[in-house]
Amino acid sequence: MSHKFRLADYRISSAKKINLKKHPTNVDPLYSSKSDYEKQLKRNVEEMRSLQDILYAHGRYSLLIIFQAMDAAGKDGSIKHVMSGINPQGCQVFSFKQPSTEELAHDFLWRSNKCLPERGRIGIFNRSYYEEVLVVRVRPELLNYQNLPRENLDDKNIWRERYEDIVAAERHLYRSGTRLLKFFLHISRDEQKKRLLARVRNAAKNWKISAADVRERERWDDYQAAYQQCIKATSKPCAPWHVIPADDKKNARLIISGIITSALRQLDMHYPKPPSKQELQSIRKALQKS
Repeated sequence: MSHKFRLADYRISSAKKINLKKHPTNVDPLYSSKSDYEKQLKRNVEEMRSLQDILYAHGRYSLLIIFQAMDAAGKDGSIKHVMSGINPQGCQVFSFKQPSTEELAHDFLWRSNKCLPERGRIGIFNRSYYEEVLVVRVRPELLNYQNLPRENLDDKNIWRERYEDIVAAERHLYRSGTRLLKFFLHISRDEQKKRLLARVRNAAKNWKISAADVRERERWDDYQAAYQQCIKATSKPCAPWHVIPADDKKNARLIISGIITSALRQLDMHYPKPPSKQELQSIRKALQKS
């Protein structure tokens, strides 16, 4: 049975008491059939495309969408299906993998700062600077490659300080006209296992699986703890986290597209004022003479 979409069910407005174990990875679907899902997603995408046109023309806001999740939670599929109707001229997607030598020589926000969306555009981060308080926190030996001064490697303070840096950076972005939507695709361990095994069985998807995925899966509880601490520390009114039940891919896409559409709808934006009729007549005459 389908249920009604409510933004409050997924938005973490006050993260002081968040417990990911109490957040479901699966809920009653928003759709009643495959065709109903496709119809709803199409409607959301079409509205998103219309609002994106206004965002681009208005040129005063930008939208940054961040996707974080465990392996196989559906980040790539969500980006592909939800953003499929967006004008590529006004949207860019960046995937953040293992940092390069150049990136490691800079502060942890540097490589993502280079990819921030301009006003009028939508930027999508497939993983992000949050990897620095998730993967690096679970595997702190990675800090050894970041060339940090020894006095800045205090394990008691570094994560709190990085949370503070992220919150300050996101607050600055908000004040500069960037609106942030952060999605944590919350998948169950059993569902992840099914999807990883499906990648092994499907030759066309073998490239998406590696032994490293299995090793990271062994640290499941550590990652869940890191995500919980991260969301608790960095979900703020100007840059809220949304915990998305991700065991049902279709449902997750409907929820994500609904949240993005709602966020765009709330922006105070409009098309620029067109020339007056008198100006248009002058333009027409000038063109006819040219």
